[in-house]
Amino acid sequence: MIAILGAGSLGRLWAASLPAGQVAFVARPGASQGATGIRYRFRPLTDSETTIEVPWLRASDAPKMVLVTTKAGDTLEAVAGVIERFSASIPLVLFQNGLGSQQAVAARWPDRPILAASTTEGANRPEPDLLVHAGSGDTWVGPLTEPAGNQLDSLVARLGASPLRVHPETDILRRLWQKLVINAGINPYTAVLDCPNGNILSAPLYQDTIQDLCGELSELMRASGQGNDTPETLRQRIETVARNTARNTSSMRADVHRGRGTEIAFINGYLARLGKDLGIATPVNQMLTERVQQLSPK
Repeated sequence: MIAILGAGSLGRLWAASLPAGQVAFVARPGASQGATGIRYRFRPLTDSETTIEVPWLRASDAPKMVLVTTKAGDTLEAVAGVIERFSASIPLVLFQNGLGSQQAVAARWPDRPILAASTTEGANRPEPDLLVHAGSGDTWVGPLTEPAGNQLDSLVARLGASPLRVHPETDILRRLWQKLVINAGINPYTAVLDCPNGNILSAPLYQDTIQDLCGELSELMRASGQGNDTPETLRQRIETVARNTARNTSSMRADVHRGRGTEIAFINGYLARLGKDLGIATPVNQMLTERVQQLSPK
């Protein structure tokens, strides 16, 4: 059995994709929950809509792994609330946007097998009880702690029971940085401008600041040992993704619409804090962080 901590869009996508009867959601302490589990409609990419029913993990269940699909800001507290339920040998796979939350979990439990995942799967919930698989992608999983290294291949094989494409990645930090760059260059603009991904490209705010943002990203990556990509190369990657996902609503924009806190602190906010630590000026990252924070609840 695979346990999933976090019943948002990504958690529900994995629950719907893994074999029925082999997955359960982990109830967080104090959270309200249905008596038997979570029931929702699932609209896959190709097949017709179905109804998914996923039970809560029982005290007697012994999962082989735990997928943590909570929002970045909730992750450390959520893991701390349930981790003692699981054997110290059970791997935890962290599916958070941005950076910072993964390192916090790995630092708190360095003797446990902690892994991180970077995914390009698209899923959203246009209605509370409807999950839409909006775009097919790839998921890379790699170790963050030493005990996780020898579990990588078996873990990826187990996740391969789903139709989602999963790959082992020994240098997962590199993958997380690649996604961080894309998120930093798209998500805050969509939230501030309240528009789909593709519409940011013609907006004055984007056009006036994207080159400086990519300069900050390039300098931060170089100082962090994450490559020597030029600002031009980073901008090209960001704009390619924005065009390819032109009609999509970013998770950050969706969070603002729903009145929820965003993950800005772990995307542009993380980059601004890293810049302070490294002595690198990051005025665009700081500006975008503050602009998004003004939109979302404290």
